[in-house]
Amino acid sequence: MLLELLGRHAAVVGDQDAVLALFRSFLDTPGCFVRSNLDAHFTGSAWLVSIDGQRVLLTHHRKLDRWLQLGGHADGDADLRRVALREAGEESGLDGLVVEPDIFDLDRHWIPARNDAPGHWHYDVRFVVRATSTERHLANEESHELAWRDITTIAQDPQADESLRRMAKRWLMSQRSGMGNGE
Repeated sequence: MLLELLGRHAAVVGDQDAVLALFRSFLDTPGCFVRSNLDAHFTGSAWLVSIDGQRVLLTHHRKLDRWLQLGGHADGDADLRRVALREAGEESGLDGLVVEPDIFDLDRHWIPARNDAPGHWHYDVRFVVRATSTERHLANEESHELAWRDITTIAQDPQADESLRRMAKRWLMSQRSGMGNGE
């Protein structure tokens, strides 16, 4: 399933060829969907957009102390679309979320060592998740706070995380072209 999603992503996004090759290669690694693989593992994340599509819900991540999109470990679930939706719901407290079918973004990033966990790579597969009924969120223990942020502002903010800027720009381009999910 992930291999098929990666293929569809490759067909519509021209700026992620190198990372796509890394993700396809890593997919052959035994245990790639479990965090007990101490070198690297897949994660699923949500670009959680507001009902009007103008804002994204970000978390001030407790462990990493940075503003990021919602998401987390697959914990053995190879359906990263389902992982992204589950994590978005758990981390936001929002009901009625809907996940789009195709990959929105890919990001391979280093997670520094912390306590008993060594430094390792996250192969993060990101999906658009939409708020449909409410935008009243409730942070959980993984977050210092949650906040709706204007997507245009993120795209233009040189201090914002590089991958957040990339996703914001991709989202804005998709909205201008009317393609919906960023692809």
